[in-house]
Amino acid sequence: MGEFSIFHWLIVLAVVLIFFGGRRIPEVMKGLGEGIRSFKDGMSGTSQPPAPPAQAPPPATPEKPAEEKK
Repeated sequence: MGEFSIFHWLIVLAVVLIFFGGRRIPEVMKGLGEGIRSFKDGMSGTSQPPAPPAQAPPPATPEKPAEEKK
């Protein structure tokens, strides 16, 4: 009763995939990892400001040709 077999873990994995979907799981795991890292830093007493998240440059928009004056 207190033991988890591989079948139990597969059922848990299936339920998680149904609730969160395949695209959302990496975001959730990233947030969990950052939270654990922050907790460890807080427990050890080292306080470093978090690195800002990398931002992708905005997509290039084609420039419209200027209207010619007559």
